[in-house]
Amino acid sequence: MKLLTKGIAFLKEVKVQLTKVSWPTREELIEATIVVIAVTFLTTIFIGFVDLVLSRMLSWIFR
Repeated sequence: MKLLTKGIAFLKEVKVQLTKVSWPTREELIEATIVVIAVTFLTTIFIGFVDLVLSRMLSWIFR
């Protein structure tokens, strides 16, 4: 029974804390999502380029 009481108290505290959260507006969320997708895309291109260069260098070295 004590576990149930603790669980209920925890969920009540979670509810209180969630009311204190500053949630982003829809526009802020869309802008942040676009930034994340763009950075992910650019990072993918960079890592692919570095991989290509390093693999070519290793192929040249071990030729």
